[in-house]
Amino acid sequence: MCPHRVIPVPEGAREHAGMQVLTSTHAKAGRPSRIAIATAGGLGVALVVTSAALLYLVFVANFLDRFMPTGRPTTFELVSGALAWTFALTAPAGFGLVGLARIATAFDRIRARRPRITPAVRLRRAIGDDHVVATGVRLPDGAGALPEIVVGPFGAAIIEELPPVGAVMSRGVRSWEVRVGNGYIRTIANPLERAAHDAERVRRWLNPDDSDMVLKVYAAVVGTDPNVQRSPSCALIAPSQVAEWLASLPPQKSLDKGRTDRVVKQIRSAL
Repeated sequence: MCPHRVIPVPEGAREHAGMQVLTSTHAKAGRPSRIAIATAGGLGVALVVTSAALLYLVFVANFLDRFMPTGRPTTFELVSGALAWTFALTAPAGFGLVGLARIATAFDRIRARRPRITPAVRLRRAIGDDHVVATGVRLPDGAGALPEIVVGPFGAAIIEELPPVGAVMSRGVRSWEVRVGNGYIRTIANPLERAAHDAERVRRWLNPDDSDMVLKVYAAVVGTDPNVQRSPSCALIAPSQVAEWLASLPPQKSLDKGRTDRVVKQIRSAL
């Protein structure tokens, strides 16, 4: 159902305020809190400062000199000296490494707190105020949230993204192997097949049996992987072509404002 031709967006279409964006409340709830970020960052800074203070005491203030035995040392002096030297040689590095790890955790949480910018949202001002985009939509079938649904004069469109080219280890007809952030290899469904399947899920959801209109639902995957080609049921577009692809979809004449509002209301209920 995806057209083969991309029609450029007229210049005048790029000057409007942009489309409406609906964000999932579930996505916001899953983000790290400011308290968690502040706690990790504060603890990390405190540990790094402690490490620096210990290094100053050991190498500048000559703290260990008082544990150097004079004459014939007693057993207590030998044990306390050994413990002091062990602490002095290991504690600064330990505090420093743990502190840096906590600071890195705080930065990871900051990145996780930032909302994910999906392809259509990124180009919202080029798409127009006659479109509505919803992110993180949870369908009643419980098969997983959809990254992005765009509703416009054409009907609805599912837009998903390809994994980074460098992270893809293999590309199969049904499944791909992708290297994730922790270095492990993860098997995922073929992104084009998954987007087409998600479009079918949305089509069943938005077109109940008693509906007086059949809403058209399209699918597209955004990416620049030269090893991937579009399929008959899913378009493959570059990140900069999202607005052009949406503009190329033929308008659905039976989709008036009242029906569009009902579709948007149903999608909003799934956020």
